[in-house]
Amino acid sequence: MTDGTIDAHMIKLSRRPTSLLLMLGTAVLVAAAFATATNLFSTSAAERSADNQSGTGASAGRVYAAPSPAVGALFTRSGGQLGQHFCTASVVASRTGDLVITAAHCVTGVSFSPRGSIVFAPGYSDGRFPHGLWAVTRKFVDADWTTRQDPDDDVAFLSVTPLKSTKKPAGTLEHIAGAERLRFEARLPLRIHAIGYPDGSDQAVSCPAKATSFRPESLHQVMFACPGFTDGTSGGPFLSDFDKATGIGAIIGVIGGYQQGGDSPSISYSSAFSASIRTLYEQALKTG
Repeated sequence: MTDGTIDAHMIKLSRRPTSLLLMLGTAVLVAAAFATATNLFSTSAAERSADNQSGTGASAGRVYAAPSPAVGALFTRSGGQLGQHFCTASVVASRTGDLVITAAHCVTGVSFSPRGSIVFAPGYSDGRFPHGLWAVTRKFVDADWTTRQDPDDDVAFLSVTPLKSTKKPAGTLEHIAGAERLRFEARLPLRIHAIGYPDGSDQAVSCPAKATSFRPESLHQVMFACPGFTDGTSGGPFLSDFDKATGIGAIIGVIGGYQQGGDSPSISYSSAFSASIRTLYEQALKTG
């Protein structure tokens, strides 16, 4: 893949948005609304029981619906038109109110512009942008990701600004959409709520699950089992202490890390939020 060619089969197997640089040059209008959504935060008693018995969350089943207002999709943009969404991101608490988190592999090799070559759409659903569009202007990634793409550092923080071609918002992104907290060194196993935007869908998928520790090849990872987390869900949050009324919780990971999030749509991974991710967050807070 180093020669820049695209293999559709490889894209299906990996959560990495390998076609992103080509997508930047293609203006594709946002697809028509997806099928009528069920409530994101509803899980039947039977599903909850099956989930508790399995200990994985796979039995609970993913739900198509609108996400937390603070969770949204990353889109390409060219010639003033939106292209496809390719990854998921979440607003996180910051002094300036303009910081989001995603997976580092989502934004590797990508340049940003206030004009909006990459834009964030919090709360995106059914082709609508209830909290506006925000241009990504800067990224923060750990040095170990930059030099060798260490799966334990597959996390990026992004600074955003209101897209200039849209109506000026009445406040910061955090003021408008809310913000998730970050939780470092979480003790596992832990109940979480996962959210992500599959490629080609105008709805997020959501699933309650149990996050567990996973240490392949001396890595420090977090994983959960739940169906439907395919390409495009990279960067989606693992939310603990989830409040279904507000959609707000504490992020303990984002889909990425080992296998860039997982080679199977039923098993997802994240870099563990350890000291290096805390340091990266503090850097973004100071610089952003």
